[in-house]
Amino acid sequence: MSIISVRNLSKHFGKNTILQNVNADIEKGEVISIIGPSGTGKSTFLRALNYLDPPTDGEVFFDGVKITKKNMDSVRRRMVMVFQSFGLFSHLDVLSNLTAGPVKLNKMPKKEAEEKAAELLRTVGLSERARFLPRQLSGGQKQRVAIARCLAMSPEVILFDEPTSALDPTMVSEVMAVMRNLAKSGMTMIVVTHEMDFARDVSNRVFYMDEGGIYEEGSPLEIFENPKKARTQGFIFNIRSFSYEIKDRDFDYAEMVGGVENFCFRHAIEKTTAYKLRLLAEELVSNIVTPIYGSCSLNIHFSERLGTYELSVSYNGEKSNALDYTKDELSAKIVTKSVKTLRHEYADGRNTITAEL
Repeated sequence: MSIISVRNLSKHFGKNTILQNVNADIEKGEVISIIGPSGTGKSTFLRALNYLDPPTDGEVFFDGVKITKKNMDSVRRRMVMVFQSFGLFSHLDVLSNLTAGPVKLNKMPKKEAEEKAAELLRTVGLSERARFLPRQLSGGQKQRVAIARCLAMSPEVILFDEPTSALDPTMVSEVMAVMRNLAKSGMTMIVVTHEMDFARDVSNRVFYMDEGGIYEEGSPLEIFENPKKARTQGFIFNIRSFSYEIKDRDFDYAEMVGGVENFCFRHAIEKTTAYKLRLLAEELVSNIVTPIYGSCSLNIHFSERLGTYELSVSYNGEKSNALDYTKDELSAKIVTKSVKTLRHEYADGRNTITAEL
């Protein structure tokens, strides 16, 4: 049985739909990383799991029991959350921050709670800060205290909401080290993060969120090396795109060329590559495809991570490679010699010639 099951979860704020019909199952001991662009509902999804932001529709089950307003307090003791803003009690020292929950909520004897807190502070490397107030700590130290405070409740699941986003880059590694050790211990963790190394190296599964839900999920290898869907690919590979529609043979040639040049300028594409992209667009669109087929679509994709460039031209009709039918042999020769690979594909009544530089 999954420790967390989500069924048809939706979340609306007024007329604004953040999440729509989200389904997921999380097994005990799994580390799930949630990634994706800002504003795609990652934190909202996390907060819905323990009803900090109750779903508008749908259900969340924890250890087989549906979460409701009546039992959500008891669930939160077993499914705790680390926030990006730390959430420490500013008037209490570090040790008291760790003992407050176990003593007041779990009715643990104070001495026992302090012994456990001291052990946890050793685990996160902060024993000597036990009597410090939060204002005397660095951001990384505060977040380590926040994690230790969660562990003091003996939770079964920890939710992390971008735990390093408020930290100076020099402090991120100390928090990530604690989280890696937690993952090794078998703790069930669900982490909203922009730390791609953690998501790739530590997670069992990765959820890529977009379009109001879990757009694509899989192992780190599947998501980071071979994502199947376009938006995931764009996010993972930092793909930048340019598109231009040609409706007939009398299209605005100068506008198309200007669009290609502007795309190359905005993304600081090296001059030689920019020249090749413009040349390919001119030859394929103006001299090869439109004279035969009239309308077509021009697309350019540039991956910052991979350093690859693809230019493609698509057109409707029966299966036919325009390069084989063009009468402009010089243009066909220029195209062929300007690229690393050149392929023709046909699907659903549409031909596509793709050139990779």
